[in-house]
Amino acid sequence: MEVSEGDDIDIHDISPTAWRLLRVAAGFGQREVEVEIDDIMQAHISMLENNNRSLSEQRLEVLFDLYQSELTTEQVRVLVSNF
Repeated sequence: MEVSEGDDIDIHDISPTAWRLLRVAAGFGQREVEVEIDDIMQAHISMLENNNRSLSEQRLEVLFDLYQSELTTEQVRVLVSNF
């Protein structure tokens, strides 16, 4: 699934809860993300989802791309806009 430029999802506006729901809906555990993406550790995911720390823009983009590749555009929009 690709989110087009017109969808206006700002990765910096995604809430910690929405990040967690995107991960779970995409079928990933925190440790699985660590295996899929170089330079992201399970602790980074935990801190992002618990609102203790954000990731760099590059890491957020890679993470968002991973999740959205497993979801439909509608699923991504619903999770981001409602949570």
